[in-house]
Amino acid sequence: MGIKSHTAAPTAALALGLFFTPPASMVVSLVAAVIGNLSFMPPAMGEPAALTKKQSDALNTYNDSRGHFESILSQRRAQINSSKPLPNLPGQALYLARNNMMSAYKDLTDAIPSKIGGPNKYGIPPAYFSADNEPLLDEYRRLFDVMQAPPANAQNSDTPFKDVVELGTAIARARGLDAVNAEAAGRISLGLFFAETNGNQNIGNARSNKYKGSLQTGVPEDQNGRRKWATIKKSIAAFDPALNARDDREEARAGNLDHRYNHWTAVRDGLMNAHADIFPQVPSIVKTLPDPIDQMKLFELIQIIPSPTKSALKSSNLLNYRISDPTIMGYLRNNSVFTFGQADRAKTSATFREILDAMWLFNDKFERALAEFDKIKARSKS
Repeated sequence: MGIKSHTAAPTAALALGLFFTPPASMVVSLVAAVIGNLSFMPPAMGEPAALTKKQSDALNTYNDSRGHFESILSQRRAQINSSKPLPNLPGQALYLARNNMMSAYKDLTDAIPSKIGGPNKYGIPPAYFSADNEPLLDEYRRLFDVMQAPPANAQNSDTPFKDVVELGTAIARARGLDAVNAEAAGRISLGLFFAETNGNQNIGNARSNKYKGSLQTGVPEDQNGRRKWATIKKSIAAFDPALNARDDREEARAGNLDHRYNHWTAVRDGLMNAHADIFPQVPSIVKTLPDPIDQMKLFELIQIIPSPTKSALKSSNLLNYRISDPTIMGYLRNNSVFTFGQADRAKTSATFREILDAMWLFNDKFERALAEFDKIKARSKS
């Protein structure tokens, strides 16, 4: 898989013909409820006394960026509710506006530490995000849900989370892992699904015309995964005939459909393309990174910066392996790592330990993946 230039942050498409358009009588009330009410929230930031020029500039920049983010949210909501055509990549402006607001807030709290508030429901470090802005991020996520809605012919699964775990586990077993480590691979695979799509199957991508489906792959990646799956299908059939039979049914069901829009084949091909070759290293990865969320983050980096991550895994010291290529740092920033605030953006290099720590925007997704994995495991034992 090539290095991705899209985000994996809150739900990564354009299904313009699928937008739900409320009756005209509802439009005004929806806009007022979702966007208009934002103006009644507490002021973005009251100006403290005796600000230095640096502090005053930081405050003004933050207030401007917050106002711009609110304006873009309002514009997209109005376009959707009135069935107006959306621009190409309609999520990109939203994503950049969100990032600019968070960056400006981090610069503000760096300049005025007393502005760091309490925790927020998204688990974002308070230095980067004010809980007062939760309604804005709520609307941001709702808009992405609409803009990335699956196409009408997408083939959903009734058990999307279980499918991911079973496929990841089976692929890992075919690659020689024992039961314990294959289970870890299944858990990691579910984390990837949440990182790439927020746990939503068959979605598009409002920031990319290339990456689609349940594991956000391009056509070449999907086709490569299909070829790789064919090489291990017989071995999987030998130890898991039920999974192999399910695979045959899903292949027949997909037919000539883009396989990225059948949840089963999309996950299968995505895992085979980018991750199956790394699964044999799961035992050493788990030993180096005992935290399951760190394990998921590392495999997500296979999605974002595959070549450097593979090089780090081959090194004798994964966590201290340093990235300094400006292009690679740029790919990280485009995926919400070292993105927010002047201090983060000024970094010219980072170790993998620093990169994993900076992937805090993924934490909420991975925690939900872990919760779903625990449910699946509990049901399998009952």
